Amino acid sequence: MCLKKLWVYLKEYKMESILAPLFKLLEVVFDLLVPVVVAKIIDIGIANNDHGYIVKMFLVLILMAAVGLSCSFTAQYFAARASVGCATNLRQAVFDHIQGFSFTELDTIGTDTLITRMTDDINQVQNGINMGLRLLLRSPFIVIGSMIMAFTINFKCALVFVVAIPLLFVGVIFIMLVSIPLFKKVQAALDRITGLTRENLTGVRVIRAFCREEESVNEFEISNTELTRLNEFVGRISALLNPFTYVLINIATVILIAKAGLQVNLGTMHQGQVVALYNYMAQMIVELIKLASLIITLNKAMACADRVSGVLDIRTTMHYPETSSTKADPSANEVEFDKVSFTYAGAGASSLSDISFSVKKGQTVGIIGGTGCGKSTLVSMITRFYDATCGTVKLNGRNVKELTNQEIHDKVGIVQQRSVLFKGSIRDNMKWGNENASDSEIWDALKVAQAKEVVEGKNGQLDFLLEQNGKNLSGGQRQRLTIARALVKKPEILILDDSLSALDFATDAALRKALAGLEGETTTFLVSQRVAGIRQADKILVLDNGELAGQGTHEELMKSCEVYREIYFSQFPEDRAKYERGEM
Repeated sequence: MCLKKLWVYLKEYKMESILAPLFKLLEVVFDLLVPVVVAKIIDIGIANNDHGYIVKMFLVLILMAAVGLSCSFTAQYFAARASVGCATNLRQAVFDHIQGFSFTELDTIGTDTLITRMTDDINQVQNGINMGLRLLLRSPFIVIGSMIMAFTINFKCALVFVVAIPLLFVGVIFIMLVSIPLFKKVQAALDRITGLTRENLTGVRVIRAFCREEESVNEFEISNTELTRLNEFVGRISALLNPFTYVLINIATVILIAKAGLQVNLGTMHQGQVVALYNYMAQMIVELIKLASLIITLNKAMACADRVSGVLDIRTTMHYPETSSTKADPSANEVEFDKVSFTYAGAGASSLSDISFSVKKGQTVGIIGGTGCGKSTLVSMITRFYDATCGTVKLNGRNVKELTNQEIHDKVGIVQQRSVLFKGSIRDNMKWGNENASDSEIWDALKVAQAKEVVEGKNGQLDFLLEQNGKNLSGGQRQRLTIARALVKKPEILILDDSLSALDFATDAALRKALAGLEGETTTFLVSQRVAGIRQADKILVLDNGELAGQGTHEELMKSCEVYREIYFSQFPEDRAKYERGEM
């Protein structure tokens, strides 16, 4: 992430970002003055046996140390405020940006990658900002300041600093340029590890059911070994910094002491000045080691910042108008598909091809077909989770792309295949459908969804606390509650995307009967694998490999659609003979 992009999230903490390095520079000033004071103690106080002068200068050292320590604490405080605040703003910005992604972007990027970006990567950015504000100016300033102070003591000896410092910077920069691409590879490998971990933990029951523990362990071991290999390689490259710095500084120190000793023998320097020069060289050693570690940290932070920036740079393919440009036509069909085709991002073949049908208000529509034929994709386009690649989806005569997000939300209620509930009370989960729903309305929805007895059997009833994803409920109970949540909003269009699969036949039948008796003219879409579940629908859509193989009532399809007949007879084989005899 370039500094300009990063500054957007740091500008709220502009003052802290200025004060942190400023106080560090004040600390540096006192650090650079310490060797001068020590030199005076040696050359004046000790040389002249002036105890009063020694005590006075000792108190000056204590005062300088106290002020320097205060400056250090203050700098750390402001750096922490700026880095934490920036990370908070950045994390919020990424989260807000993700909320605007269509299902296409979410499918392409992957959940694991997004989690890594919002946690590990932003934490690395935070650490980089913190370290950068505190040390990025301090270390170079001490190194350069030490050289300048050395010139004030002795010109010839200071030339050692002039040679050593550029050599150190060249070596550090070279290692930095080599290591930056490697850190990016490390983070990519970490993404793969995170993905494998999530996949295995989520599917642990399936893994054990098929005795695939060994294969899972081996797969993880391969990825983990690759990550370890990259980390070790990066570590070896980074480790070159310290020995390189030590060797060069030690050589420079030996040369410095040799030259300074010669100057003392010639009488052009005092012993205290030699000690001061050595202290400045020692300060350089410490700060260059800190600078080496800082560069590694900043490399990691920049690599992570680039990855976070990559998420923020993604532009969603789905845009909603702020206001609708057209009004609903009461006489138009509730839902209409006009030659709709759809292809998932990166997929070679179309999931839906040339789908056309219309649904009147209040009708019940069944959607059936083999696994992977596009049933869920079709109903997802009504809610505009995906946009059609070709063709038009209309609600009440209006292109769904012309509707605001809120209009679609208010009009359509969907219960997807996977029942998702959130941590909190049952009441809180039900109010996702309608924030202003009364308890009476919630109970009505629960009754229709055949979930009333489920809630009545829980301690606290509507106040019963659900665990994350409703883990303290059975699959059937979760499905019924998600259906109730959709019913609370009293949608004009209700979509049940294979959301009755965990229900027994008796509950399934009771639920369908209750849905048929809903007040008003609710248009219902039933996605099901069971013919029995959609048999009574006003219209049945039969999908086969993404194409509309037939549409009509059960009786019409039994006569005209071979695909539907085969599905029916696969579930009711006893009726095949009757059909062949013409008794059906």
